[in-house]
Amino acid sequence: MKKSDFWYDLPESLIAQTPVEPRDHSRLMHLSRQDGSIAHLHFYDLLDLLQPGDCLIVNDSRVLPARLYGYKSTGARIEMLLLEQKGPDTWEVLVKPGKKALPGTTVHFGDGLLQAQILTVLDGGNRLVRFSYQGNFYEILEQIGQMPLPHYITAKLEDKERYQTVYSHELGSAAAPTAGLHFTRDMMKRLEEKGVRIGYVTLHVGLGTFRPVKVDEITEHKMHSEHYRLPEETAQLIRQTKESGGRVIAVGTTSTRTLESVATKYGSVVADEGYTDIFIYPGYSFRVLDGLITNFHLPESTLIMLVSAFAGYENTMHAYQTAVQEKYRFYSFGDAMLIL
Repeated sequence: MKKSDFWYDLPESLIAQTPVEPRDHSRLMHLSRQDGSIAHLHFYDLLDLLQPGDCLIVNDSRVLPARLYGYKSTGARIEMLLLEQKGPDTWEVLVKPGKKALPGTTVHFGDGLLQAQILTVLDGGNRLVRFSYQGNFYEILEQIGQMPLPHYITAKLEDKERYQTVYSHELGSAAAPTAGLHFTRDMMKRLEEKGVRIGYVTLHVGLGTFRPVKVDEITEHKMHSEHYRLPEETAQLIRQTKESGGRVIAVGTTSTRTLESVATKYGSVVADEGYTDIFIYPGYSFRVLDGLITNFHLPESTLIMLVSAFAGYENTMHAYQTAVQEKYRFYSFGDAMLIL
């Protein structure tokens, strides 16, 4: 298939700049995998759509306030974005402006609370830096760092927690697993009271999730690699759900990629930890999923390709056209889709 097969026309006015309050009052499109039929609901209606014995698999990764603004000793302003920890106090970062961020340069952040020394320039232009500080690195980040919101969100985020899921726990993502942003703690409690069990996986979302597909033939695209962990408790829950006839429903493309990576690797769902660069597009045979909760994604992105693989290409593109016509809100702070 061609990249252009996944294009749709989206008015800029439909790109959500701020999250809906309360979280579960966003709209929910219910798309049938069987016949492509569509129902227009709200996210809180999920309580009526799920059944006792179903399980939700959510990604508990927590977004680092990974965008730092600082100064070189010359007074020049520098922006750094943490991408991945490579060792003790050593990180791969994206630097702007990059031309003068040479090895040996020291950058100061937060009135001296944090310093970064640039060690080397990596392939692709990112830098490897070593941080020095007094106290706890992550507490300092919480104090001086900014949330790394996607480029298409230009409004200021007043509350950092609105770019975190209510169940986020494991620090490490450069972007939020946004399908989970719609859940409230009360909603999760009510789901469990109904008999819907919740399992946790961790996949730390990298900025590669926003990397555009640049090749015309999608099979030639190389996916970025992301770290995941699927604990034994969650593996057992999935196996028990399958054995009892319940449905396994992934919350988000990151949870999907974790489950399908493990199942592809071992032939079944078992506890595992590692890195995945799985690329799911139409023609892929799903091994675990029975349902998917996801947001509305960018045209020609690997994310809309994954959704098309699960829901069917025609169903997906029709659903997106309908979402535009019905003025759904798109992207990270936008509305949700349930595919069952």
